[in-house]
Amino acid sequence: MADPASRETVAAVWRIESARIVGALARYTGDLALAEDVAQEALAEALVTWPRDGAPRNPAGWLLTVARRRAIDMFRRRAALDDRYAALGAALAEGGIASGGDPESPDGKSEGVLWDPDRIDDDVLALMFTACHPVLSREARVALTLRVVGGLTSDEIAKAFLVPTATVQARITRAKKTLAAARVRFETPPAEERAARLGSVLSVLYVIFTEGSTASSGNTLIRFDLAGEAQRLARVLAHLMPREPEAHGLLALLELTAARFPARTGPDGEPILLEHQDRRRWDRAAIRRGRAALARAAQVGRGLGPYGLQAAIAECHAVAPTVEDTDWERIVLLYEALGRLAPSPITDLNRAVAIAMARGPAAALPLVDELASAATLSASHLLPTVRGELLTRLGRTAEARAELERAAELCGNDRERAVLRRKLADLD
Repeated sequence: MADPASRETVAAVWRIESARIVGALARYTGDLALAEDVAQEALAEALVTWPRDGAPRNPAGWLLTVARRRAIDMFRRRAALDDRYAALGAALAEGGIASGGDPESPDGKSEGVLWDPDRIDDDVLALMFTACHPVLSREARVALTLRVVGGLTSDEIAKAFLVPTATVQARITRAKKTLAAARVRFETPPAEERAARLGSVLSVLYVIFTEGSTASSGNTLIRFDLAGEAQRLARVLAHLMPREPEAHGLLALLELTAARFPARTGPDGEPILLEHQDRRRWDRAAIRRGRAALARAAQVGRGLGPYGLQAAIAECHAVAPTVEDTDWERIVLLYEALGRLAPSPITDLNRAVAIAMARGPAAALPLVDELASAATLSASHLLPTVRGELLTRLGRTAEARAELERAAELCGNDRERAVLRRKLADLD
């Protein structure tokens, strides 16, 4: 078994290089499932070989070469002389590597057409679009993206989402089979399809970050590893698609939201509400990065999109010295614009909160009552939480207590539930 230091070395290389390795293999073989499988085999071999022989001079080249040979072996077993194997054999000859030689390629040049520096960015972008293909369910897209683009193991994904590892593995396996059955090509979509398909990629990254920033269940409010992975992938996407405003808008939103993480929890992990946060603890570097990304979104686009508008709202909080000094009227306007571009009951609920801050709880309560009547958020703890807060501020204590009790019943996160219980105790 590999020692901890060796495992850490392999894990670090894999986390940095996995997307490029799997992307290059998928382009080379035309089969994402095969590419991911052989890459995992190369990773397993590295855990055995590197502790014994030492880490190679070109770790990514070593993993790629071993994985490519595993792919060739699989094609040999499937059909010794089929057309695809013939193409792979020809490419192998061009690369100049004998099939029985040392898998290490110290200078990276022997990878030939496989490890083409000019194609690496294209491969990673194609990998993102393939993993987030609309033919897959949202859960499958999230799991596959974290696995093949993020380089997370099934255990890590399962731990982040508090589901059994077997469930994650089943989602990934089903996703690969679905892509194969639908004959999804490994490629970046053509220009005329890219805008529509980009929405799926952005949505997956947003879902990953949202679960990391406010966990839907468990006893931890923030899952920093999951949120951090979403930020990393958003940076990659913005780099790969510099002319897409919403790629920059999403990055801005994630950076500005994550900037508040250091102040969102206390020493014991208990949540600290926005009005009580020590803003001196906010990450100023993240705020600068977020504002720069937001400016870039405005520069390359014709007006902000949904993610850009949410980032602009986050910017209002980031630049305000206190809750009272926040430009709540601007936030109301931004939520109104967001509601027109991307209507949702959550946006309406957030707009009501902003109205309450700008104009008082009496102005916001009718909007929240309307949402309650529509029953679109009946399974969410957010609606009774907001309604309970407004009723508390209006002095309608009995009604507020009923709403907060319902919110506590619906809330799946232990830390958030504790906050609601404290609010109930304060009513007494």
